[in-house]
Amino acid sequence: MIVDCHTHIWERDAPLGLDRLESVIAADPKDGGNGREARADASVEQHLIAGKPVDRSFVLGFKSRFLGTEIPAELIVKSVRANPDRLIGFAGIDPTDLQEALDDLMQAHAEVGIEGITVSPAAQDFHPADSRAMQVFAEAAKLQMPLLLDQGVHFTTASKMSFAPPVLLDEIARDIPALKMVVAHMGYPWIDECIVLLGRHSNIYADISGLLHRPWQAFNALLSAYQYGVMDKLLFGSDFPYGSAATAIEALFRLNQLATGTNLPTIPRQFLAAIVERDALGLLGIESSVSTTAEKDVALLETNET
Repeated sequence: MIVDCHTHIWERDAPLGLDRLESVIAADPKDGGNGREARADASVEQHLIAGKPVDRSFVLGFKSRFLGTEIPAELIVKSVRANPDRLIGFAGIDPTDLQEALDDLMQAHAEVGIEGITVSPAAQDFHPADSRAMQVFAEAAKLQMPLLLDQGVHFTTASKMSFAPPVLLDEIARDIPALKMVVAHMGYPWIDECIVLLGRHSNIYADISGLLHRPWQAFNALLSAYQYGVMDKLLFGSDFPYGSAATAIEALFRLNQLATGTNLPTIPRQFLAAIVERDALGLLGIESSVSTTAEKDVALLETNET
């Protein structure tokens, strides 16, 4: 089964208030395709089109009292209910209001199709090991709901980089060892910190979403992970709508081309393929009754890039 562990959805005309989510440079047909800024199309319909050849996708909510914005849980729930065989919901939780956060967590746990939660300390203005957050994380561990942590420094200039480095997650992992965590974007720009964190803690994983837009950076990040022996902790992610699953997979299989004609080491191809084929649901304790349908498509993509 192929699982995309990092995607976003939102309603096209809903105000977001986040710089990166609000707009990207795109050729907008309404503007004659001249390349003016236009919000990325993250509708569910476009998500399903871009999601091939993936079996399941995590769709991430967002909530920030600090920024006064959210991608509401209601949208995630509605989307998952309409596409239960394709989408898995992660509810956006803001720990800065403890009671509200715990209420949101319990409500998310009660919803069919919502299997995890996501936070962004930099965009929510809290230290990852803040006592309020730790209570939320401990409860999530009891409920067996994995936690995805997005650095959030790229969302808006108001985000606080001091709350984003992966080293700050070490305290959470030590105090709540049962909590399964996924660090988004391999902790970019603190990739080396993230790699060490993966080696230290059995229940911490990282997705590679976003990195494949920058092949040289992705090559170095994955080579370091291979040399450090933590390739088995990496999960596939496309970062939709900023890329499609097919494009990301193709870029992953092309990484070793950067070393062609040089003395640079390469990443064994089977380790790259394993990222795409990894049992992310099993690792994170998420059950799925959907049969595998996408391996043949990935094999075709891999063959085309050989």
